[in-house]
Amino acid sequence: MPDTQQQLLHLVIGGELTDLKGFTFKDLDQVDIVGVYPNYASALVAWRAKAQSTVDNAHMRYFIVHLHRLLDPGQDAKSGT
Repeated sequence: MPDTQQQLLHLVIGGELTDLKGFTFKDLDQVDIVGVYPNYASALVAWRAKAQSTVDNAHMRYFIVHLHRLLDPGQDAKSGT
């Protein structure tokens, strides 16, 4: 029987920001694409590892992007979450 459950994709990226209050990367060529993960829990593990490894640079930020929400913007309304 095929798995009909929607795959939840999470992207972990990061880099040095131009301003601590914004989300603009200083150099897009230097954005660190950590990986794509099948669930939030594994993305969170990767995010924590990268965030902790760059703690000495206050301008470095890592983010978890919910790719499944970009692919299906109505998903939250459908699932009620």
